[in-house]
Amino acid sequence: MSTHRQEVLVVDDEVMNLELINEYLNEANIDAVCVESGEDALSILNASPRRFSAVLLDRMMPGIDGIEVLSRIKADCRINRLPVIMQTAKVGKQAMIEGLNAGAYYYLSKPYDQQTLIAIVTTAIRDYEHYLNIQETLKQSTQTLKLMDNGRFVYKSLEDGRNLAVLLANACPKSDSIVLGLTELMINAVEHGNLAIGYAEKTRLNSDGAWEAEIERRLSLPGNQNKYVTVDFNREQEHVKIVITDQGEGFDWEEYMEISPQRAFDSHGRGIAMANLVASSEIEFLEKGNKVCVTVLNGE
Repeated sequence: MSTHRQEVLVVDDEVMNLELINEYLNEANIDAVCVESGEDALSILNASPRRFSAVLLDRMMPGIDGIEVLSRIKADCRINRLPVIMQTAKVGKQAMIEGLNAGAYYYLSKPYDQQTLIAIVTTAIRDYEHYLNIQETLKQSTQTLKLMDNGRFVYKSLEDGRNLAVLLANACPKSDSIVLGLTELMINAVEHGNLAIGYAEKTRLNSDGAWEAEIERRLSLPGNQNKYVTVDFNREQEHVKIVITDQGEGFDWEEYMEISPQRAFDSHGRGIAMANLVASSEIEFLEKGNKVCVTVLNGE
């Protein structure tokens, strides 16, 4: 993440919530720009589309509500990749799916847990900065990527996995809709597959702000230095297939294919479900769960 203080746009019609979030973010060296309505949020984003690194958005507001603000952000090509974290006091599974389908980066529950808030916001900022950086390097190569029919790639680290996810997404139709899910699957192959970091352990690492440091530590261990993830890319007339294979023991993937109410507000654990919700693609786990096939459909 950059050394300068990032700015996050916080949208909530409750002044007390704005004050609390502002306090939490400032303690994490993040500047909060607070507004009390969806109308004000859209106005400031329209005036300064590259100013913010994330949006923290209340779902229920008078006037333009959070879902409408989210939809307008995702319809604006200048800011449609800006991560929008929805915040709400209570939400059911269907409402959450509606938000994710509209493009929400994550859901955050009220009342706020400071550690969870900071973990989610800092992850969103990091992901967005990474996207902006890699997009700069891809501007000249995107058209060339679309000429690629077949390829095999090998990576070991999170950084290489994120870079490859963006690269291959740009070689696919509807790249904006699949890049987040593809990135999640690439990360899962390293952390859960090759490095065997379990769900409860990642929850603790996120809470302590030690997740990436632990990834780097494990990658350096002698038993992991020769572990890698293989990615096969194949373009057909009707679709593109991307197969991601790690060297782990596999896992019980079925319980992660849909959003679980029990995990809904955890700081992680919804990447596979988010990838599975993308209308223009489908995912299928193979063998023991250490191989996943992503099929991206061509067409409108």
